[in-house]
Amino acid sequence: MAPSFDWWAKGSHKGTPVVVKMENPNWSMVELEGPSEDDFLMGNTPTGQREKARGKNAKQLTWVLLLKAHRAAGCLTSIASTLVNLGSAIRRRVASGRTDADNDQDTETDNTSSKENKTVKTRFYNCIKVFLWLSLLLLGFEFAAYFKGWHFGAPKLQLQYIFTAPFGVRDLFDSLYSRWVLIRVEYLAPPLQFLANVCIILFLIQSMDRLVLCLGCFWIRFKKIKPIPKQDAVADLESGEDGFLPMVLVQIPMCNEKEVYQQSIAAVCNLDWPKSKILIQVLDDSDDPTTQLLIKEEVQKWQQEGAHIVYRHRVIRDGYKAGNLKSAMSCSYVKDYEFVAIFDADFQPTPEFLKRTVPHFKDNEDLGLVQARWSFVNKDENLLTRLQNINLSFHFEVEQQVNGVFINFFGFNGTAGVWRIKALEDAGGWLERTTVEDMDIAVRAHLQGWKFIFLNDVECQCELPESYEAYRKQQHRWHSGPMQLFRLCLPDIIRAKISVWKKFNMIFLFFLLRKLILPFYSFTLFCIILPMTMFVPEAELPAWVVCYIPATMSFLNILPAPKSFPFIVPYLLFENTMSVTKFNAMISGLFQLGSAYEWVVTKKSGRSSEGDLVSLVEKEPKHQRGGSETNLDEMKADIQQEQKARKKKHNRIYTKELALAFLLLTASARSLLSAQGIHFYFLLFQGISFLLVGLDLIGEQVQ
Repeated sequence: MAPSFDWWAKGSHKGTPVVVKMENPNWSMVELEGPSEDDFLMGNTPTGQREKARGKNAKQLTWVLLLKAHRAAGCLTSIASTLVNLGSAIRRRVASGRTDADNDQDTETDNTSSKENKTVKTRFYNCIKVFLWLSLLLLGFEFAAYFKGWHFGAPKLQLQYIFTAPFGVRDLFDSLYSRWVLIRVEYLAPPLQFLANVCIILFLIQSMDRLVLCLGCFWIRFKKIKPIPKQDAVADLESGEDGFLPMVLVQIPMCNEKEVYQQSIAAVCNLDWPKSKILIQVLDDSDDPTTQLLIKEEVQKWQQEGAHIVYRHRVIRDGYKAGNLKSAMSCSYVKDYEFVAIFDADFQPTPEFLKRTVPHFKDNEDLGLVQARWSFVNKDENLLTRLQNINLSFHFEVEQQVNGVFINFFGFNGTAGVWRIKALEDAGGWLERTTVEDMDIAVRAHLQGWKFIFLNDVECQCELPESYEAYRKQQHRWHSGPMQLFRLCLPDIIRAKISVWKKFNMIFLFFLLRKLILPFYSFTLFCIILPMTMFVPEAELPAWVVCYIPATMSFLNILPAPKSFPFIVPYLLFENTMSVTKFNAMISGLFQLGSAYEWVVTKKSGRSSEGDLVSLVEKEPKHQRGGSETNLDEMKADIQQEQKARKKKHNRIYTKELALAFLLLTASARSLLSAQGIHFYFLLFQGISFLLVGLDLIGEQVQ
């Protein structure tokens, strides 16, 4: 009796026919059929049919293998072509690169007031070079010792001596290396371990602060807490009846920003507020005559359309933005206004911006500032803008919102905010003593008892820097200024008549922990101590410090921008890379070094209006005065010439980042001798990150 396979045939799934199309013209269309029921009933078929079925299955398997081989070859070819294209792109960008010395010459040409002491600037770079050359020397020494039999296991030191060299050479080398080991154990490891432990403690404190902020943000979301204005104020605005419609002054400070002036002026002129109760000041500090004419013509156009707008230009341009705002507030007509809204040149408020911010001031006499959130028109432009969006999303959603809800204090962001003019006057007005005039005025107003509100649901569009050079300059100013301010404000904070908790929050949390300790330990721990522990293995950094806690903190940072989760690893590496710039800026500001007072206007691309200046002149000549047609033709030619010049771009080579890249890569090679897996991968990828940034391969090229 032949065995029955009916149960198998009934329960089996027939294979789906597969059509294989080979790109090579020598191959033809072949259909691979799935196994039939007869293929499984081997016991009921003659021997010839079974052999035929086997041959059929073998042919199908051959075609499947050929298909997989073809796909693998295509994948390898695409990877190879991608690598070749990447290598050629890197070679072109490096060939057109310019070093930091060239950058300094450009900076002095573009902004003569931002000259930096070259001796001070190169001191930090020289220290990094010393570490680099020392690490290279030690790496060669350690490799020689490794191949002579000195093997080290992590984390404890294990000496396994193997006699392979001649007697005389062996004794000399062993004597030197054994002395080096004793020096490490007795003199180098203890202070290095102490410094590492101090940085770990600071790291844990800062991580706890970050965790508490995130918990506060979760609580705000869970309880749906948000500032709510008086209902009657909102009702008055919506109905158009006479009610809370105070006089509002709107200021747009700008300096040589021809790419974005149109969009900001247009957005502010379209604010939904009674024209009799609003005045717009365009505060132009441009030193370029063409830019001045363009902005003046734009203001005149809106004046003809009925907007209440004036143009101001300073002859003596002292004090940067703070000096510009201070000069504008000295106008005699300012006394007629109760509130002032400030927008930088690249900001575009929505028409209902004032309707959603000003009502919060009604019946709230202690309120001095209402700050809105930023949103970004170019957040998906490149990797650099995506990483900036992660940082700023956390800053607004978590830091600003939590501090605003629980302690009514945070740093003014310098734009997209509405101030009560009386609060500015009580704080002493705008001062030019630091490069962070916005934080300065906020601290002094808080010491006078004024409260702040942050509106997370009110957004104002702006631009992110698209080149690493622009972002680096911006971050230097943002991290050197707070240290200048801390030195100046510390006595005032101690003497202020505010609660002890508010003094503790301002001194320890606001300034020391988030402005000083964060860049200090980020650079010291991950860029200096970690590489040194590879060459002094007796001092250890646990894996949870190198990997697990940083990954957790990066995960928390990226929560406000969930679409950016694929960039969590680049974000972690890039933040450590930026610690060099932030640490250098922090030291400069704390000790009043040469670059502490450097102010460079962040370059804008004007993506929402770029290329529209000429078309606007051609499309709307009726708004311009008849006597200005010649000027407009000249400006049109200048703009076209500038657009042609913009096509010429180049890279900038950053020597500090490159030196640190080779230092970290050298340390990663040393970590292989100790078989420290996590440390090796972290150092390797962090070194590659520094290398990409040092070669200016992140973000747009500099024009």
